[in-house]
Amino acid sequence: MSDIIVLKNIEKLYKIGKELIYALRDISLNVQKNEYVALMGPSGSGKSTLMNMLGCLDTPSNGEYILNGHSVATMSDSQLAEIRNKEIGFVFQTFNLLPRATTLENVALPLVYAGMSKAAREERAKEVLEQVGLGDRMSHKPNELSGGQRQRVAIARALVNNPAIILADEPTGNLDSKTSIEIMGLLETIHNNGNTIILVTHEEDIAIHAHRIVRLRDGLVESDTVNTNITTYKNRVSA
Repeated sequence: MSDIIVLKNIEKLYKIGKELIYALRDISLNVQKNEYVALMGPSGSGKSTLMNMLGCLDTPSNGEYILNGHSVATMSDSQLAEIRNKEIGFVFQTFNLLPRATTLENVALPLVYAGMSKAAREERAKEVLEQVGLGDRMSHKPNELSGGQRQRVAIARALVNNPAIILADEPTGNLDSKTSIEIMGLLETIHNNGNTIILVTHEEDIAIHAHRIVRLRDGLVESDTVNTNITTYKNRVSA
């Protein structure tokens, strides 16, 4: 398998007054196509900073990020925006849905920026909503949905452009344990369909769904191990 993400000696530092604060220190990491990786670490470990870097929402102070064979540092703002829209699907803890838009409109939004016609947008949005089990909720607003349903809408929106990579930042952070298992089962299905998934979490029982666990501490990679105790959705449901 080929690498979809290559990080070489990545550093991120902030200057606060006269003091330099390192959020990331000398991070080197490769992620292959169709891997399922969990980034773990306590608050302040650098995992959210690294997620922003991977999603092209932030740039490193030092080091190189190669995404799909292309150096991110050489890309223009418009090229980065296109990558964020087409290559990467984002799933957030807080869902980030438009409150006055319907489920269908929320999911179709990335396709507006892609320049797709309204009919084509709606057809594709309906397709992914069926895929995440919300075919009967297309006209509902976010406040008419449960937390789990809102996260399914967010996942459908992340999938709508057929991105190669799904970045999920604490995707179960606002959900109860039963709903969390359902959402992790959905991410598992998405991974099985060929997507690369990078999951940020501080919860061991969520990270254990991933095939590889990268632990961060104080901006450094503390460990990078293959998960030999993968917990699947089926195992959790039958337990």
